[in-house]
Amino acid sequence: MDFTFNAFYTLIAAVIVLLLGRFLVNKIDFLRRYNIPEPVAGGLVAAIISLLVHSLWGYSITTSAELQTSFMLIFFASIGLSANFSKLREGGVGLIIFLFAISAFIILQNAVGISLATLLGIDPLIGLIAGSVTLTGGHGTAGAWGEIFEVEHGIQGALALGMASATFGLIIGGIIGGPLAKLLINRYNLATARTDQQIETRDNTPMDSTTSEYVPFEYPHQVRLITADNAITTLGLFAGCLAFAEFMTGFSKGTAFELPTFVWALAGGVILRNVLEGIFKVQIFDRAIDVFGNASLSLYLAMALLSLKLWQLADLAGPLMVILGAQTITMALYAGFVTFRLMGKNYDAAVLAAGHCGFGMGATPTAVANMQAITNMYGASHKAFLIVPLCGAFFVDLINATVIQMILKFFV
Repeated sequence: MDFTFNAFYTLIAAVIVLLLGRFLVNKIDFLRRYNIPEPVAGGLVAAIISLLVHSLWGYSITTSAELQTSFMLIFFASIGLSANFSKLREGGVGLIIFLFAISAFIILQNAVGISLATLLGIDPLIGLIAGSVTLTGGHGTAGAWGEIFEVEHGIQGALALGMASATFGLIIGGIIGGPLAKLLINRYNLATARTDQQIETRDNTPMDSTTSEYVPFEYPHQVRLITADNAITTLGLFAGCLAFAEFMTGFSKGTAFELPTFVWALAGGVILRNVLEGIFKVQIFDRAIDVFGNASLSLYLAMALLSLKLWQLADLAGPLMVILGAQTITMALYAGFVTFRLMGKNYDAAVLAAGHCGFGMGATPTAVANMQAITNMYGASHKAFLIVPLCGAFFVDLINATVIQMILKFFV
């Protein structure tokens, strides 16, 4: 029997998952030591409980997909609204190098998937589904391509396989990023972990307009000084971004400019921010954007993990699990030996490696959560929080779509 949660019950359940995750991370040294994000910790427990209930009594729940999507879009809009052109220029050469690392990995990820699928005697396109389509692409890309694989390429159950693979990636991406960064930091003595007292002191110190080198999303628990007026104004900006995203999604459908809705939400934020600030000299309230963005990120991840149906993963064919396991090892090795080294083998590079694990296996919100877990423990990484959100949310989807299209030409 399936129970459907409306938006109100979904929100309540997500908050409970977040509180549970915070409690677990604070109480279990293993989770704190290996920088597992709070939404991932709480969400996995909720998913396991859901699996047990389904196995014993046959009950399951379906959460509000519309609410989950709304929080995802708000998060991506917050990335765009935080990205003025001066900050983009700060990315400099590092941004270009990171894009090169991402592009090379997408090609490698698909090579691993297709090669293993061929060796295991299944359709090579299943390896592509268990490659960048679902892992780098996430649930949104999996859904968009699933119908294409079923209708145009005859892959039965492609959508279900895609969703299962994306779900696997979302979990693993949130698990391997923190431990990998911690391993790199300790091995190369890149930073010293902060004490609980130092973290508490920082979080309780309000971030105001005098705070130097402000970067969005970097300190999710630190107090922000905002007012009702700038909160309302900021909500209006988010509404404008989401309206723009909805319009452009419909307008560009079926054209060469067709992009996922969340990419349009991010692009709308970038346009709105720079037009208002650069042309009309309107003050943008970064701290309010940061609060709404971080809250949306946490709630989206909690809802995504809360809605997992782990019993669907158990139905995956053995070969697919072999491919996904190999992809996990490939991601960890690539981030540790390639991304980390290309980005300079320093603390910023370790945080970037954790972020790459997040969106290379799961989604940009997972990448940001991974980096937040690291910087909360070891200190700021402005470079990582400038590069990863925009690369993971915008450029990676354009690169991924191009690579997938090129690969499919060989199978048509």
